[in-house]
Amino acid sequence: MTNILVTGGAGYIGSHACKALKAAGYTPVTYDNLSTGWQDAVKFGPFEQGDLTDRARLDQIFAAYQPVAVMHFAALSQVGESIREPGLYWHNNVAGSLNLLQAAVQAGCKNFVFSSTCATYGDQDNVILDETSAQHPINAYGASKRAIEDMLRDFEVAYDLRHVIFRYFNVAGCDPAAEVGEFHQPETHLIPLMLDAIEGKRDALTIFGTDYDTPDGTCIRDYVHVCDLVDAHILGLKWLEDAKGSRVFNLGTGAGFSVREVIDQSAAITNRPVPVVEGPRRPGDCTKLVSGSTRAETELGWRPVRSNLDKMIADAWRWHQTGHYEK
Repeated sequence: MTNILVTGGAGYIGSHACKALKAAGYTPVTYDNLSTGWQDAVKFGPFEQGDLTDRARLDQIFAAYQPVAVMHFAALSQVGESIREPGLYWHNNVAGSLNLLQAAVQAGCKNFVFSSTCATYGDQDNVILDETSAQHPINAYGASKRAIEDMLRDFEVAYDLRHVIFRYFNVAGCDPAAEVGEFHQPETHLIPLMLDAIEGKRDALTIFGTDYDTPDGTCIRDYVHVCDLVDAHILGLKWLEDAKGSRVFNLGTGAGFSVREVIDQSAAITNRPVPVVEGPRRPGDCTKLVSGSTRAETELGWRPVRSNLDKMIADAWRWHQTGHYEK
């Protein structure tokens, strides 16, 4: 069996990646501490509980499964929390990733696919971002991800650890078969928050800022369907298997949707009104964040075919009505 170690495989994106890996003929081995993930989401390969900061446990897992590659999703990822408690992010994300990289090198596992973020670019409002854009993160979350990118480059020079880095924009949607889905506690993402409001699980969705310089006054973001996103990771894995060089790819569609557009389309898809309240802008929110990159499409052959509002909202709604995990 061709084992792939998937850190954070019990989380939202990681669980979808495990399903895609299984479909592509690999065996995903989930390594997760379940701090934000769910054991119920591990359905496509073995589960091993453990923390990135536990080097002995990592060495044990590499020895037992001898993975040919690592897909690294495990990370704390709440921007607000990272501002309040930066030490958590430097300890968990950076020190934990250093442990993981050292364990991988010691085990001779030299292919590494890394889940990064457009937050490494920082507050570059209304700038079309591509892989050559300057990285100026403005919070500990983005800074921790940039630090891991830097570590990967250093480990390649020293140990020939080859890597593919994916910088995400906004991930949305769920597995169309609703085997796995998005289930955060607490939830912070727009579409599931909106679906909660539609179902009455929260009083209303708050729109943070209605006076931005956009056609309808609300922020614009680039959304990618989670299944398109994990397809890119399979292509990135094959890129490394084909002995191509280390590479960075943005994963966005190049098209953005405003908050009001997402709300209007959700009402149409669910055939239910979305209760909303208007609030003030949040500090640090940009007017528009959209990828300007075509590198993933031209070099990897990636096609974000599901990344339209209809598909992302419909798949999220299907999961939202039927899917949940329990500790």
